[in-house]
Amino acid sequence: MDSKKIKKPRGIARVVAGKCIACGARCESSCPVSGILMNEAGEPSIHAEKCIGCAKCVKVCAAGALEMFYTPEELELLKQWEAQHGAAEEELDPAEKKLREMLATYRGVWVFIEQYQGEVAKVSWELLGAGAELAKKLQVPLSAVIIGHGVAELCEEAFSYGAEQAIVLDAPVFENYRTKPFCDALCYLVYKHRPEVILMGATGQGRDLAGAVATVVKTGLTADCTGLGIDDKRNLMQTRPAFGGNIMATIMCDRFRPQMATVRPHVMAMPERLPGRTGVVVSETYDLCEEDVLAKVIESISDKGGKDIDIAGAEIIVSGGRGLMGKENFAMLHELAAELGGVVGASRSAVDAGWMPHSRQVGQTGKTVRPKIYIACGISGAIQHLVGMQDSDVVIAINRDPEAPIFQVATYGIVGDVFEIVPALTKRVRTMKEQRGGRLPDRLAV
Repeated sequence: MDSKKIKKPRGIARVVAGKCIACGARCESSCPVSGILMNEAGEPSIHAEKCIGCAKCVKVCAAGALEMFYTPEELELLKQWEAQHGAAEEELDPAEKKLREMLATYRGVWVFIEQYQGEVAKVSWELLGAGAELAKKLQVPLSAVIIGHGVAELCEEAFSYGAEQAIVLDAPVFENYRTKPFCDALCYLVYKHRPEVILMGATGQGRDLAGAVATVVKTGLTADCTGLGIDDKRNLMQTRPAFGGNIMATIMCDRFRPQMATVRPHVMAMPERLPGRTGVVVSETYDLCEEDVLAKVIESISDKGGKDIDIAGAEIIVSGGRGLMGKENFAMLHELAAELGGVVGASRSAVDAGWMPHSRQVGQTGKTVRPKIYIACGISGAIQHLVGMQDSDVVIAINRDPEAPIFQVATYGIVGDVFEIVPALTKRVRTMKEQRGGRLPDRLAV
């Protein structure tokens, strides 16, 4: 005689501590009985008396911050139910099933190689290093996407920095960057190859192209990322400063593909270059004539050799902040930087005060830097500034406030008057150079 049929227990949704990323109340909107309310921090609060155990909030949460809770009695019933029906299978509604099938058709990690007249922006090589880690976790190939004219030789360089495949679109119409033709070409490649992740540099060209492509292919884009990762559902975890840099937000695009992100130069470590590495070259064609492009390039003017200095590529940076008290006091930083063979940077407060040009600003709204030595003079260390320099090899902080946040990321901290310490450092460096015939020692010690 058959045993009595057991009804499968549904359980109650509950929050998993520490996992919510405040994605925007997606779980609240998915609940059919209004059993979820968001608190001031953007985290869910479950009303157990309303929950019907439909698990829709659990399914929609990309961060795994919700789970179904069963009482001991319900767990025992669940075991009995599984004994009758076999192991419980996840119940999917037609829309969710269709979504998963769509997501499964996208595979691969792409890095767009930004180049000007055949010269590649260094951020592209940095992103190949970051992309290789993502591709390894996803178990998919890493591809370098190269669009331009006469750029076939860049494939070997891309392979040397870790690319396994190079997708090349080489035509005269792509000799100079213009938004429309590059956007159309990249969208054509996306529709054809269906990558799940696309990374670009957060440069003038990268920001322009990424936004245009994301709009056309109808997917999400996270700008100015400082961290990238993969969760257990193959979602790209994109970390960036939010709310004026006061918090670090992790953003995920779990219902659309491809997942797109731009990353600032010098945020990711440059991968080791291994000449001689090989890969697969995929040559593509796209039917586009110059006559079909409305924007024309009349003349290209290079800013190389200009008077302004790009601090993002400097190996030694001496930066000043509000503690310098005035524009004229930056002269002593220039003097120290000259002795060290470095350049002078500034915090946002110093730039806003007009003491230094914006091109020298280090931080969230300025440049991201990764020098070998970063000397912070009179800089308190607001989160907006730390985001732009915390990955420096050696950080030397000089501040009279021993509680200044800058000391939390400093390799060496000096508590004292910047107007006394900087001239003393300059004098010491000059003396060391004189003892070595004008050459800097291999290691500078404070």
